[in-house]
Amino acid sequence: MHTNGGNMTKVSIIKEGIKDLDLIKSKLEERDAEVQVLKNLDELSINNTNTLICHSNSLKKYGGDTKSLLTLSRNIKIKKVVLVEGYSNKFSLNKELGNSLIKINLIENDIYSLEVLLNFSLEDQKFITGSKESLMLKNLVKKVANTDVTVFINGPTGTGKEVVANYIHDQSTRKENSFIAVNCAAIPENMLEAILFGHEKGSFTGASHANKGIFRAADNGTLLLDEISEMPLSLQAKLLRVLQEKKVTPVGGNREVEVNVRIVATTNRNMLEEVKNNNFREDLYYRLNVFPIKTFGLNKRKEDIIPIVVSIIKKNNKKENEFPYLSKLAQDTLIKHNWSGNVRELENVILRSIVLSNSSNINEKHIIVDDNEQDHNEYYQQLEDKIFALGN
Repeated sequence: MHTNGGNMTKVSIIKEGIKDLDLIKSKLEERDAEVQVLKNLDELSINNTNTLICHSNSLKKYGGDTKSLLTLSRNIKIKKVVLVEGYSNKFSLNKELGNSLIKINLIENDIYSLEVLLNFSLEDQKFITGSKESLMLKNLVKKVANTDVTVFINGPTGTGKEVVANYIHDQSTRKENSFIAVNCAAIPENMLEAILFGHEKGSFTGASHANKGIFRAADNGTLLLDEISEMPLSLQAKLLRVLQEKKVTPVGGNREVEVNVRIVATTNRNMLEEVKNNNFREDLYYRLNVFPIKTFGLNKRKEDIIPIVVSIIKKNNKKENEFPYLSKLAQDTLIKHNWSGNVRELENVILRSIVLSNSSNINEKHIIVDDNEQDHNEYYQQLEDKIFALGN
């Protein structure tokens, strides 16, 4: 979803029967939706809604018939209808008509139920904001996205640095052009220069044809230099020159080629220490650090956990027409855990729970986390024992 003239998801909510209306509206708006609240279905207008949220009470005028609702939706070009069938102590979600009709029963005062409603109401969530910390970060990112300055994102592994970089691109004037990411730590040193700046045919063994390189491929777009702290010093000088001159010279070539690229770089290291220890050029650091952004671990933004969990489950749910419920005890277990491995650790735990629950409702027994300071071998043996016990 884009703001600033992009494809913002338009959501209409029929207020009759919907509880926590103000909370739902504010949460959707935080996630880049344009929301209007209407008294009844008659107020809907053509081409003004992507997603309709309504309660079954709003269908009384139509004899409680979902067919009439779907006919109305088709006529005014609504892509998706989220129908709240009621509120009780049991959650359920059923997908019909290829996900264009979502029927959901909600549990009151339940974070998970609310997050499932929000998630299915939106087309895409590239930057999930459940906490005030993430919302502040997102608002900051929107401001810098409107400029063309270089951004340096620093944070622990698994805290969403690439998500932030993608969002900068999506919110910028370059969003219609390429976003290209290169992991500086994953490419052999002797190949990195050719991959970044391109190479001429025959410039080295195996170069059977010319390649324009990632900088030129990202021309007029955004280039993410991931884990840039791992870039060898020999190449840092060449990168600095490219950033200063806005020109690249392919390996084996002598002709400079102009490039217009927005640079976003990331690291999980203390860059001032890297500069002090002569692992990173000071001049390149300051060239990159025009607009520094910091990402934080999950233990400092606990309200992001359940929204992220819903997205992980949605992405990996194998039951085509249903959606599992995460019990309140399971929710509490996830929220209380420290998450030293951040989102990557959380994703592992949730994928494991989906397997153990057989894609049905997930309870606290299916949530297996490393909750002790102990020997790794001992931990993995305990983990195997737990999985074996649950599987029998």
